[in-house]
Amino acid sequence: MTFASPQSVKAILGPTNTGKTYFAIERMLAHPTGMIGLPLRLLAREVYQRCVERVGEGAVALVTGEERIVPAKPRFWVCTVEAMPMDIRVDCVAVDEIQVATDFDRGHVFTDRILNARGSSETLLLGSATMEPVIRRLLPHAEIVDRPRFSQLTYAGSKKISRQPSRSAIVAFSARQVYAIAELIRRERGGAAVVMGALSPRTRNAQVELYQNGDVDFLVATDAIGMGLNLDIHHVAFADDSKFDGHTSRPLTAAELGQIAGRAGRHARNGTFGVTGGTEGFDEEMVVALETHDFEPVKVLQWRNNQLDFASINALRDSLEMTPEHRSLTRVPIATDQHALEFVSRNEAGQLARGLDGARLLWECCQIPDYQGISPANHGEIVTRIYWDLVKRHHVSEDWIAEQVRFCDNASGDIDTLSNRIKQIRTWTFVANRKNWLADPSHWREKTRDIEDRLSDALHERLTQRFVDRRTSVLLRHLKDKRMASPEINESGEVRLEGHLIGTLEGFRFTLARNDGDADIKGLRAAADSVVAPEIHNRADRLAGAPNEEFVLATDGRLRWKGDIVAELIEGDALYRPRILMLADETLTGPDLERVQDRLSLWLRHHINTVLEGVMSLEAPADLEGAARGIGFQLFEHLGLIPRSQVADEVKGLDQDVRGKMRKLGIKFGAYHIYLPLSLKPAPRELALILFALKNGGVRQAGVTDIPHIVLSGRTSFVVDPEVDTRLYEVAGFKVAGKRAVRVDILERLADIIRPLIALDPGRHQGELPAGAAEGNGFRVTVEMTSLLGCSGEDFASILNSLGYRVKRTLKASAPAAAADASAEAPALEEVLAKNPAATDAAAETPVEAVVADAAPVAEAEIPAPTIVEAAPDSAEPAAPAEPEYDEVWSPAGKRPDNKRHEHRRRPEGEVQAKRPERNHRPSGPRRPEGEVQDLSKARHLNPKPRFEGKGRNDHRRPDDQKGERARFERPVEPRKEKAFDPDSPFAKLAALRDSKAE
Repeated sequence: MTFASPQSVKAILGPTNTGKTYFAIERMLAHPTGMIGLPLRLLAREVYQRCVERVGEGAVALVTGEERIVPAKPRFWVCTVEAMPMDIRVDCVAVDEIQVATDFDRGHVFTDRILNARGSSETLLLGSATMEPVIRRLLPHAEIVDRPRFSQLTYAGSKKISRQPSRSAIVAFSARQVYAIAELIRRERGGAAVVMGALSPRTRNAQVELYQNGDVDFLVATDAIGMGLNLDIHHVAFADDSKFDGHTSRPLTAAELGQIAGRAGRHARNGTFGVTGGTEGFDEEMVVALETHDFEPVKVLQWRNNQLDFASINALRDSLEMTPEHRSLTRVPIATDQHALEFVSRNEAGQLARGLDGARLLWECCQIPDYQGISPANHGEIVTRIYWDLVKRHHVSEDWIAEQVRFCDNASGDIDTLSNRIKQIRTWTFVANRKNWLADPSHWREKTRDIEDRLSDALHERLTQRFVDRRTSVLLRHLKDKRMASPEINESGEVRLEGHLIGTLEGFRFTLARNDGDADIKGLRAAADSVVAPEIHNRADRLAGAPNEEFVLATDGRLRWKGDIVAELIEGDALYRPRILMLADETLTGPDLERVQDRLSLWLRHHINTVLEGVMSLEAPADLEGAARGIGFQLFEHLGLIPRSQVADEVKGLDQDVRGKMRKLGIKFGAYHIYLPLSLKPAPRELALILFALKNGGVRQAGVTDIPHIVLSGRTSFVVDPEVDTRLYEVAGFKVAGKRAVRVDILERLADIIRPLIALDPGRHQGELPAGAAEGNGFRVTVEMTSLLGCSGEDFASILNSLGYRVKRTLKASAPAAAADASAEAPALEEVLAKNPAATDAAAETPVEAVVADAAPVAEAEIPAPTIVEAAPDSAEPAAPAEPEYDEVWSPAGKRPDNKRHEHRRRPEGEVQAKRPERNHRPSGPRRPEGEVQDLSKARHLNPKPRFEGKGRNDHRRPDDQKGERARFERPVEPRKEKAFDPDSPFAKLAALRDSKAE
C-alpha cells in the first residue's frame, strides 16, 4: 500500500455517539476508491450493506476472516482490521476504533494499521479521545480533529434488575450471568434480547431486531455492544464492573465503562447509565469521568514486528520477538498464533517448514483464529493437521474437512450446544476462505456459510423461546429424581434445588415457583420444608432483635422487614392503636410468633409516637385549659388538621396569651384551617392517611396508596378523583375546593395574597397599585395566584367559588362594537350580578383575623354557581369579528339566611326595571360617599353563630311571602369587644399597615 505524506493523516477522535464512523464512510465514498477497516465482522457487514445501497453491489467488496465477497472490479473495500489487504492501492483508507490497539490479543494488528495503512489521498484514524497523546507522539504531523458527543450522558444510580426502565441494556461479562439476568427479566418484564460476542453475526442481528422492533424492551449483553451496535438504548445498567479478559479477572477501566455506557442515547437523545444486580455504585470521580468523557489517556500501544523473516522457523520466531524502539510501543504478549507456531515447530510437521515458502505457509496456518476457545494444544493439533495436508497434498483433505463440517451440520440441541457448533463452523469457514487451501473452495464456502446460517437461526429460535416466548424451567428435570440433593436457600430468600429455583421465602411466607407443566407440587413443597422451617425460626430470632431502621410501614398498610412483607395493619380499638396481623405460614407458631408480634407492636407504637409527635402531644396538653384544650383535643382526634369553621366560636374566644401557648405547641391559626404545619409533611400525612383509612373503609379503598405519591410529588393542587372519598384528601392535607384538591398550606398562602388586596382602598392608595388590586373591596386573579395553585381558568374559578368568592364580569371598553351589540340581547351583566351582591371588606374597621374567619363558613355552605349569561341565542350564531373581553373582579360573597340567591328572570325588551322595595323594617339612609369604607365592626355576617347540625328550623328564616327580600334580625347586637393583637402576629402588622394608609 502506498504511504502518503504525513499531512494526509487525520485522527478523528471523540467519545461514542459523535458520528465518527458515519463521517468516515462519507469521506471514503467521496473518493474514487477507498478501504475501511472495522473492529467487528458484524459492523463490517452493516457498513457493507450501507455502501452497497449507495454505490451498488458490484462496486463494494467485503473481506473478513470468515466471509469474502469480492466482485470483479470493486472500488471500495469493507474489511475487518485483521483482514485488510495491505497490498491494494486506494485513495482513502479509514481505520475504526483505533483504541483497540491497547488490547493484548488484537492490539498489535490495530497498531500496525495506525502506523502503516495509508491512502494515497487521505487517511482517517477513528477512535477515542484517549488516543490523542499517543497519536501525537507516533504521528507528530497528523491532524487531530475532536468531535463532541451529540447528546448528554447522565448517571442514574442503582436500581434492581426488575425495576430497570424500558429500552434498557443490562451489561454482564459472562454467558451464565447474561442468561440469569435474561431469565429474571422474562419472568418480571416479559422478555429480553441477548447479545454476546460468541454469537454469530446472523444471530446477533436477529436478536437485535427483536429489541429494535419493540418485541422486547430489554437487551442483556456483554461488552459486545460497546462497538458496532447503534441501538435505540435509553439506559445502560452494569450488572458487573469486572471481567475476565482472557488472562485475568480485572475491574473495567473508566474508558471501557465509557465505551459501553456511551451506547445509551443516540444522536440528539440523551442517555443514562447506572448499576444493578448488587453492583456497588460508581464513586463520584468515576461518575464525573463517564459523564464528561474525560478518561486517562493511552500511554502505550501493543506492537509486534510486521517485517517477518521467513528464512526459517527460528528466524521467524526471532523476528516476532523483536522489541519496539519507540517508547509509546510495547511488545505484545505471546498471542494465539505464536502459541500455535511453537506447538507445530516441536512436532514432525515443523520439520516440513523449509525455505521461505514453507515458513510463510506455516505462519499463515498459525493465524487461524481459535474461535472455539480451546486449549493451545488442541488448537495446535488443528493447525498441524492443516499444515501437514497443505505441504503433503497441496490442499486440505476433502474427507477430513467433510467429517469436521458434518459434525457441525446439526441444528438440534440447546443454546450452549448450538453456540459451540457455530464456533466450530466458523473455523472451517475461515479455512474455506483461504486461497488454494481447498481443492474446491467455492463449494466449501457455500457449504459452511449455509450451515452457519442454519445454526444461527436455530440459536436465535432457542434464545427467543427461552427468554421471550415461554418460561423454560430446568427444575422439571429433577422432579422424578429420588436422589436429588437437599434444597438450599440463599440470602435473597431463593430456595434452590441443585441450583434451580423451586420457590422464594419472603418474610415468613414461602411461595412455590409454579410452572405451566405438570409439576409434582407436593413433592416440591415437601422438599422445600426441610430448609424453610429452620430458616423461618432463624428469621424470627433476627427480627426480634432487629433495630427500628429495618422496619418500614408502606402506604398499603403492610409492615416490611428488610424489604420483605411480614405483617399488615388492621383496625384496632382506637384511632392511634391499630392491630397487627402477621402474614406468615403455619410454620411460624408458638414462642417465635409471640416474639415477632411483640417486636412489631413495639416498633409500631414508637413509629406513631415519633412521626406524629406533635399531634400526639395534643391528647392532654398540660399548658392548655378550657376552650384551647378542647381545640387541641379536636386536633388530636382529627390527626392534626381541622377546618376553622368547625371551631370558629371557640377560636374567637381565645385571647392572645392562649394563642401564643398554642403556637408554641406547633398549632397554626389559618384562614380556613387550624393545623400543625409540621404534621403536613409527607411522612406524617402518609401515616395519618393509613390510620384514618383503617377506621373508615380500609386501606384497600381507592386513593389510599395513590394520594401519598401525589403528596411526595410536591404538587400544590390536582383534580380530584370522584371514586375517592373526599375525607381522604382532607386527611392527606388537602382541601377539596371545586374540582380540585388544594394543599392546606397553599390555601393559606393564597388567603395571605388575597387578604391585603381586599383590604386595599385604591382611592387612598399612594403609588402604583399592586397586581390584582381592584375597586370595591375586590381583587383580580394574578399569575402569582395561579402559579401558586398550579391551575388557572375554570379550575381556579371553581376553587374561588368554593371558598366563597363571587365574580363580577364587566365588558371592557376596548371590546369590539359587534360584541357589545351581541351582548345587548342578553340581560345586563351588571343587573344579573347585582342580584348576588358581594360582601364588603371589613379589614379597615375590624381585626383581619375576624374578616378571614368568615370565609370558612361561606365555603362550607352550598353556594349556587354564578349565573351564566349567553351572548346570543343558540339558534342564531352570527360570525363576530372578535371575542368580547371581560374584566373579572372577585369579591367575598354575602351570606343570606336561606343560603339562596334571588331568582333571575329576563326583563322584556323595553320594560323599565321596577324600583326595588325597601328591605323590611330597615330605615333607609343616605348612601356612603364613593371610596368611603363601610363600618363593619358590627356587621352580623362577620360574627356568625355556630351552624345547626340536625336541629330545629331557624326561627329567623324568611317567610314565604318575603322571598326576594332580606329578612331583618330584630335582636340587638352587642358591640364586639376588640382584643389586643399579639405584636408578633401577622395580623398586627396588617392592622398597622391599614392605619398608615388611613393617615
